[in-house]
Amino acid sequence: MQAIHAVTIGVCASLVGCVSLSPPGVRSIDDAIVYQPAKHYAEAIHPADFVPEDAFFEADDGVALHGWYCPVASPESIILFAHGNAGNVADRWMVARQLNQHCNASVLLFDYRGYGRSEGTPSEPGLLRDARAARAWLSQRAGVPASDIVLYGQSLGGGVMVDLAANDGARALVLESTFTSLPDVAHDALPLLPTRLLMRNRFDSLKKIQRFHGPTWIAHGDADRVIDIEHGRKLYAAANEPKQFVAVPGQGHNWVPNGMHLAQLRRFLESAGKAAGDPLGEIDASAATSKSGWSPHPPSPST
Repeated sequence: MQAIHAVTIGVCASLVGCVSLSPPGVRSIDDAIVYQPAKHYAEAIHPADFVPEDAFFEADDGVALHGWYCPVASPESIILFAHGNAGNVADRWMVARQLNQHCNASVLLFDYRGYGRSEGTPSEPGLLRDARAARAWLSQRAGVPASDIVLYGQSLGGGVMVDLAANDGARALVLESTFTSLPDVAHDALPLLPTRLLMRNRFDSLKKIQRFHGPTWIAHGDADRVIDIEHGRKLYAAANEPKQFVAVPGQGHNWVPNGMHLAQLRRFLESAGKAAGDPLGEIDASAATSKSGWSPHPPSPST
């Protein structure tokens, strides 16, 4: 999600230079900076034994979408993964591999409209439609009710998954390096500009997350200079029980967890069947990370 930094600086700078434009003019700039899709699939970056199943489906407005389904035999969890604002599913193969191996989970990675092999043009309403279509496909393919699917959102994908969980429910909600809202991210960078009034793309997760009544896991690096960890803490405070927050010492915005974190995540997923209101609490990850460390995100345009 380096490109979200472009949201904070680029949107604000564009607004300064476009104060004479009509609102539609400002909004087109907003869209162009928030969404940084890549159409090319960097297939060479993943190993030869990673062979996902192509998933083709349509949003309810007819936009053709694509994803990668990565199943395991006898899965303990079915996960729908929403990536950040740049790149495409080919950059996230390691996420699926780790969730397969460490959490015994079947995973659907999907591309929003305009990303990868998905058609259309990205927008906030469009991305929310795409997530619903992806979950419907996964529900049918995996043979489970939609309510049994775990929603996992990374950065911008967190805003997408919070909306889906708040409106449609989920077995559990997993958020990584995500924000309270996009205007809040822009405001953090340039607080003197009226970004909260002018930004079209909002993804107001702080308000929406209060409507999700299910297990919630939030992880955030305490050295994140793109989306400050306070966004994660505020989301955690607003979320309903049961919930868990993991502060990751020394890590920035783009990272993937290693075995220790994934073991914690697996335990969280196993606990997802607990009764609502059963507390999970906050993890002090310093001890865990001192033993296990955290691996950096592989080079990719991740958000």
